[in-house]
Amino acid sequence: MSLKTFVPSPLRTAIAAGVLALAALPAAAETVGKVGVDWIGNDIYIDAVTDPEVTGVTCHVTYFDRSVIDRLKKGNWFEDPSNNAISCQQTGPISIGDIDLGKGGEEVFKSGLSLIWKSLIVTRIYDKKNDTLIYLAHSRELTEGSAKMSISTVPLYGQTVTWTNGKP
Repeated sequence: MSLKTFVPSPLRTAIAAGVLALAALPAAAETVGKVGVDWIGNDIYIDAVTDPEVTGVTCHVTYFDRSVIDRLKKGNWFEDPSNNAISCQQTGPISIGDIDLGKGGEEVFKSGLSLIWKSLIVTRIYDKKNDTLIYLAHSRELTEGSAKMSISTVPLYGQTVTWTNGKP
């Protein structure tokens, strides 16, 4: 018996929409390093992030995680600093799927830096003239933007790159 037998049509539609929404989510990160920076428990985490539309590229993103002691001491309970860094490299054969080619690029990773208001974002931009992928790590805040950012590039010139939709 199939799913069709047991699940009414509107519910099948909702399930299909949910699966598609999950497929469109930004990449997940894997923590590959953690460095303690002081005696009160503040740490720097290093996450490996893969781009869901570009295989063969891995970005390593760092972020600061405040300890409970630091939160008590400074009184800002619900957020971590916006300080972060990024480095992206080719880690295998590059294959590029359906990417946004506009100047605003496309968000490929997002992680919360606060309970609600602040997120660490990695945005990918394709620089057609220089045949380069640009990855920008920055914070997005609901009420106040942050000027803290980091950038990394992956040159495609001279590389064998497979473009799903043909090279732009």
